[in-house]
Amino acid sequence: MRFSWRLGLRLFLLVIAFALLWVRFNSLRRTKSPETKPTTDLSVTMPLNQPGGSEVPAESYDVYSALYQTPMDEPLAFAEDSQTDIPQVDGSCLRPATATEHLMLDAFVAANRQSHRWEKKFSIPEGYQLLSKSEVSLAQHCLLTHWSDASQCEKYRQLRHLRLLGVPGFDSAHTRALVSVAKSCGVHCGSGGVFAVEKRAGKWQRSETTDFNRDCSWMY
Repeated sequence: MRFSWRLGLRLFLLVIAFALLWVRFNSLRRTKSPETKPTTDLSVTMPLNQPGGSEVPAESYDVYSALYQTPMDEPLAFAEDSQTDIPQVDGSCLRPATATEHLMLDAFVAANRQSHRWEKKFSIPEGYQLLSKSEVSLAQHCLLTHWSDASQCEKYRQLRHLRLLGVPGFDSAHTRALVSVAKSCGVHCGSGGVFAVEKRAGKWQRSETTDFNRDCSWMY
C-alpha cells in the first residue's frame, strides 16, 4: 500500500507539471506575433507613368486651373510630363468604400498608366512655367544644390518647388475626381499626395479628407 501511495503521488505531480507546461505553451502561441503578410509592390503589379501617353484631356486643365487661382508666395512651375504615385499602405493608401470611390480609383489608375504631355492650357492668373524633361532635371539639380551653378540655374533662382501633376480620374458624372500633386524641391526632396476634388456651382475645389484618401500624403 505504501508503494502504491507514493506511485500515485508521483503520477499526480507529473500530471500537474504537464498541465502547467501545456498552459505555458498555449500562452506563448497566443502572444506570438502573427506573420506579416508581404506588401504587394505597386510599382510591379500596377505600374504607372509608362511612356507612350497622348495629350491630356481638356477637362483636366479646368481642375488644376481652379486649384491654383489663389496667388502663391512662389512662382509656379509644372513638369511637362504627367507623373503620379499611389503611396503603399498595405498595398495602397486609397481605401474606396462606395461605388463612386471605386470608379474614381479605377479611372485615376487608368488615366495614369501612361505619362501624358501637359500643354500651356492652364488658366492661372499669376502665370506659370511648363518645363520639359531636361529642364525638370536641371531645375531639380538647382533646387537641391541651392543654385550653386549660377550660369545654368539663374533661370530657376526664384523657384522653391517644381510641381508634378497626375491626370485626374473622374466619376461617371464628372463632378468628382482624384488628383495628385508632387512638390519637388530636389531629386530626393519633396512632398505630395493623392486627394479628392469636387465641382460645386460649376467650380472645382478640394474636397474634405476622408478615409478614402486619408493616408495618401507623403514626404521625403
